[in-house]
Amino acid sequence: MIRIFKLIEKYYFIIILLAVAVSLFYPNAFQWVLSDYNGINVLNLLLSIVLFTMGTTLKADDFVRVFKNPKEISLGLLAQYVVMPLLAFSLAEMFCLNTALTVGIILVGTVPGGTASDVITFLSGGDVALSVSLTAVSTVISPILTPLITLLLIGNQIHFNPVEMFVSIIEIVIIPIVLGIILNYRFPEFCEKLKNYLPAISSIVICLIVAGVIGVNKQAILTSSVIIIAVIILQYFLAMLLGFGVGYLSGMEKRQIVTVAIELAFQNSGLSTGLAKTHFPTLPQATVPGALYSVWQNFAGSILAYVFRRYLS
Repeated sequence: MIRIFKLIEKYYFIIILLAVAVSLFYPNAFQWVLSDYNGINVLNLLLSIVLFTMGTTLKADDFVRVFKNPKEISLGLLAQYVVMPLLAFSLAEMFCLNTALTVGIILVGTVPGGTASDVITFLSGGDVALSVSLTAVSTVISPILTPLITLLLIGNQIHFNPVEMFVSIIEIVIIPIVLGIILNYRFPEFCEKLKNYLPAISSIVICLIVAGVIGVNKQAILTSSVIIIAVIILQYFLAMLLGFGVGYLSGMEKRQIVTVAIELAFQNSGLSTGLAKTHFPTLPQATVPGALYSVWQNFAGSILAYVFRRYLS
């Protein structure tokens, strides 16, 4: 059984491409992902599962690292919540995206780093401890910074309630992580055994989210111009280049430079999709950038991991 989970983890980028293909040919197969059952939002529930699995891998020591590496953590968080949002806003303005796509791109830029960054950092030979700390801390402070920065960037154009976004991030992100940490604290041996299965479980859930969003928005995606795809790719690679720049100019070691670059480029695109659906219901196309970004970051990241490993060896 464990071999199957390891194969899923190893070939995640292929599985996500297959999920995208199936959702384009059979879009109705994944409509349930964006549905509500008995008042429960399935998309947000799936996101909570991913964050819960992340929580079961964390301990208090992971947050202690923040104080042991104040320079790297501070620069990483500054880049995460200043560079990424400004990059997203600049690209949206530069390419004159419509309102819905602007919202989607900016949400990709204002959400915290994604858990996939930890996996890619590991595969790249980077500083995994730094990656875990950056992901964890950026996620913990996201209920405050994500709504605030989103409000500052688009609040004068589009009406939404940042307080409600704060509450939803607490529900989707913080509570599942805390529950996961508690489980790890109470049953560490059990959680240690779970580590062999959690990356694959998270991968499957993310594939379902991406397939669901693409299936529901199939027509919008197919009729979209190549501009939105170009913006997604630019956002990803510019984020990585900026991460390299921040790390290099601050005098970090090679492993830390690569880690910061990966952390910036890998956003919690699933969360951005969930927030777009929940808080901008009149702009269904706002969920598209998050789904496309998820596909691209995982596909490109899997290839770049090999390149980075050669660079660090």
